[in-house]
Amino acid sequence: MPNAEATDRAEHIFSLFDTHGSGSLHAGDFDRMGSRIITAAPEADKAAKERILRSLDLYWQTLEAELDPAMEGRIGLADFVATVLHPERFEAALAELAVALSSLGDRSGDGLVTHRDFHALLAAVGFDEPNIESLFDALEPVDGRVLVSAWAESIRDYYHPEKAGIPGDHLVPDARRP
Repeated sequence: MPNAEATDRAEHIFSLFDTHGSGSLHAGDFDRMGSRIITAAPEADKAAKERILRSLDLYWQTLEAELDPAMEGRIGLADFVATVLHPERFEAALAELAVALSSLGDRSGDGLVTHRDFHALLAAVGFDEPNIESLFDALEPVDGRVLVSAWAESIRDYYHPEKAGIPGDHLVPDARRP
């Protein structure tokens, strides 16, 4: 059973992926999210941009395979939360997204993401600035940069139902936190 923090995180990410505010997710939501993310990383190389798009497609395909056997093309909040907070059902898609997003910010290939790139990518996802700043600080930057590996781990942790008090909790607006 997911804890309250994990449920809040999943509900929040659902609201960000629901790019049209329809109350359900569609393949087009993931296409729009991908476009926003790659637009926020104009200097990233083509392979990194393609990887984030593929990872979002895998994310959608995994949801659809798990939840939409009738192929209605939409996923509601309750079903989304129930799927993404079960690592055994969602881990492969999540792991790919975590690596693709965090690596997209590593333009120099040195395993580090600058504050500017980190902020731009998370703002493109739709997170609020104070929450982005709070997460950046929680990832313990050195010289204004965070480790790609630490960011990727925080993305994976964001979806784990038993985890609380993690850096990803900083991304949930205060009004949603207990």
